[in-house]
Amino acid sequence: MAGNWSETNKPTLPGFYNRFKTIAENRITAGTDGVLAMPVKANWGPIKTVTSVADESDLIDKFGSENTAYKLGRLALLGQPKELLLYRLVDGSEKVAEITLKDNGSSPVDVIKIQTKYPTTRKFNITLQTNLIDSTQKDLLLFEDSKQIITISGLSGKIDDIVSQINSNSENEYLVAEKIKDSTNGLSSVVNQALTGGNDGSENTDNEAYLEAMTAFEGYDIDGFVLDGISDTSLQASAKTWTDNQKENGNDFCLFVGGSVDIDLDEANLNSKQLNSLNVVNIGDSLYYDGVLYSAAEVAVYVAALSIGIDLKESVCNKKTIFSKMKTKHGKTERAAALNAGTLVFDEQNGSVVIVDDKNTFTEYTDEKGEVLGYIRAVRFINTVDKDTTLNGVKFEGNTLNNPTGQLSVISALKQYFETFENEGIIDSDFTVEIDKALQATAKNDEFYWKWNADYINVMKKIFGTGYIK
Repeated sequence: MAGNWSETNKPTLPGFYNRFKTIAENRITAGTDGVLAMPVKANWGPIKTVTSVADESDLIDKFGSENTAYKLGRLALLGQPKELLLYRLVDGSEKVAEITLKDNGSSPVDVIKIQTKYPTTRKFNITLQTNLIDSTQKDLLLFEDSKQIITISGLSGKIDDIVSQINSNSENEYLVAEKIKDSTNGLSSVVNQALTGGNDGSENTDNEAYLEAMTAFEGYDIDGFVLDGISDTSLQASAKTWTDNQKENGNDFCLFVGGSVDIDLDEANLNSKQLNSLNVVNIGDSLYYDGVLYSAAEVAVYVAALSIGIDLKESVCNKKTIFSKMKTKHGKTERAAALNAGTLVFDEQNGSVVIVDDKNTFTEYTDEKGEVLGYIRAVRFINTVDKDTTLNGVKFEGNTLNNPTGQLSVISALKQYFETFENEGIIDSDFTVEIDKALQATAKNDEFYWKWNADYINVMKKIFGTGYIK
């Protein structure tokens, strides 16, 4: 068990609990595993199921290429996350397409029902023809429009045998056959007969479907969550609440959102101020890629993947992107106002579109949550430390005596963990990991309190020069 705690709200379950207090002079950063989660609408693929996608080819195989899942899934993959998790949304009207095959008797009867593997509107059609070599066998050819997808050759025997041959074919990721009735007359040939009645269930997906997707992702260790180009502020607010609740339960990740293609920067800044969370990043610009204009909410997909996928020592500040130009350029004053409001914006530099700074929406700084937490890199570090030390803690929970020897073993393991960050130049060498003596003095006999302090080594963002001419 992991999660947040305070002196007035201590968890009762056994666990390895982390609290991160940040003050202005203690700067912190780190990284995550690079797993991005996104609900999507598609005309193919498993429904209401979290599905891992490895690359573009895998994306097409699992979700097709003519839908939002492909458009934005590809954009996410271009950001190079370690892993992309997609969840196909449906609205309740989803239905597989199907076709019925008849036997070859004098009065043909329905013998096999063939359905698509997933609910879909893809335009599949089937040709069932006599095998050219053996006239006692049939070949089933599946087309999408006029493009042949697969061939299942040599269908023969009883109806049960033919059904089994179709379903067990190694190339068949599209069709499911079911026996309707036995027959000894063989199958009747068909030519380009369409599978009909399908519905992908994507037209009327509502916020409830997205909330179901969020619940499904709770079982996965993710580092970023993004909506599939949705700019609805009420859904974004629900996603923020969910993100905050997950953090309270020890599941740390960042939410990335954005506005519609028509939103102006003033509106985006207002949304950022309302969100005001170190766990939420709000994109303010719509951008062009490969001749296509992507809304700020769609650009958020790429930024999410890029932000959680880069090396721990890097920042997306001044990072070149895949985009070619901005829908609306901003002056220096507008960019500064956006960053002050907590909006992540872009700039065009030397023919490239770059991220101005790695800003999240958190702007109301306090002694415990200083300005450093207004940036993605810093929050990534906290999330990483939280996750990694929790994993380290599992081997101590219930297995280590809560005495000086046991406490020292925990502290030693944690010091080794932080030494990794020191060696990578992410924190200074004068970091400390120690028993929190003040809290341990009043701890129960099954509680152990520790604390850490490290100086954050930031990346250069502002470089000032002075020139003298004599």
